[in-house]
Amino acid sequence: MSMNAAIIGVGQSAYVRRPQPGQSTHTFIRDAVVAALQDAQIDASEIQGMAVTSFSLAPDAAVDLAWRLGLSLRWLLQDTNGGSSAMNMLGHALRGVETGAASPILVVAGDATGLGGYAKIAANYNIATREHLAPLGHGGPNGVYSLVTTRQMNKYGLTKSDYGHMAIAQRAWAAKNPFAVYRAPLTMEEYLAAPMVADPLTRYDCVPVVAGAQAIIIAHPDRCPRGRAPVRVRAIRNSFNYDNQEGDGLQTGISTFAEDLWQTVGVRPDDIDVASIYDDYPAMVLAQLNDLGMIPDHDLATYARREIGERRKPINTWGGMMSAGQPGGPAGGLNGISEAVLQLQHRAGERQVKGARRAVTTGYGMTLYRYGGTAAAAILERME
Repeated sequence: MSMNAAIIGVGQSAYVRRPQPGQSTHTFIRDAVVAALQDAQIDASEIQGMAVTSFSLAPDAAVDLAWRLGLSLRWLLQDTNGGSSAMNMLGHALRGVETGAASPILVVAGDATGLGGYAKIAANYNIATREHLAPLGHGGPNGVYSLVTTRQMNKYGLTKSDYGHMAIAQRAWAAKNPFAVYRAPLTMEEYLAAPMVADPLTRYDCVPVVAGAQAIIIAHPDRCPRGRAPVRVRAIRNSFNYDNQEGDGLQTGISTFAEDLWQTVGVRPDDIDVASIYDDYPAMVLAQLNDLGMIPDHDLATYARREIGERRKPINTWGGMMSAGQPGGPAGGLNGISEAVLQLQHRAGERQVKGARRAVTTGYGMTLYRYGGTAAAAILERME
């Protein structure tokens, strides 16, 4: 539990499907950083630490970004763990503030690969992908997760429309998020009629790649702007290569620490008001919720139809990456954290969940070969 560190500000750049001339990873990150500094009411000269993740920052590294932003630091981190990078950086930053290594600490993630650039990244994601999957024309992660989705459907009795409930619900949340790239209502008829990408995945099952950036600022709770509740992280856990890629992909590393996570905080899944679940694919949202113990009796189909389809549970209230957009992968994990903070500070506008006090956030990613090898989860709480 972090007592002397809290998230005190968040910031986001615009999200766009196709970067325009003059827009780059650096400019999107700059915009998110400026917004976060303004939100936290902190001057850039006060920032003592920075953590960054990006697929497209290269050839620049973290220290280059610090120079470009005019930051003089005593704590610096660069993470490369895909969809769980944001959660990993959050944990390190909290400990950095707690131990007095640096405060405030800026955590930022952003990408602007463009669709062509992302395709190159997907084909060269790691040696296993480059040498064994890409030559098969597997089409990137869509092909891999089509297999995982099929396994999940067969094991848990899910139908195609069950995943549609999630896409439709998240689109409804996205309609209330001015940053989301897709805000028009989505119907089940449209979802089921969408073009096939990799059977059974269709267009609305695959996150749209966008250009954009997100940032949060972590400091002592006393630094939070007057009249605003700081958000502390009650517990955070990570898992890396938990099963050596020998399972079926229907569980994530969250399954190895979920019970410890809840016990550490002294709450149960029913005590959670808002959930931000990393949503690269609908199947992986259900997998993470199941690993967290949030789906009663492991009945994924009923949960998808009732809790998600009937909007009984506020999940991915910013629209998730499936509607708001996925900035390259690493930055996507920071979206869920930022949304949880806004919800717990009661600043989420039209999408505000009444009286939100606790949230769970997750990260998932780095498809090593058959499915993701990294996973993380945290429980956040509003400080009164």
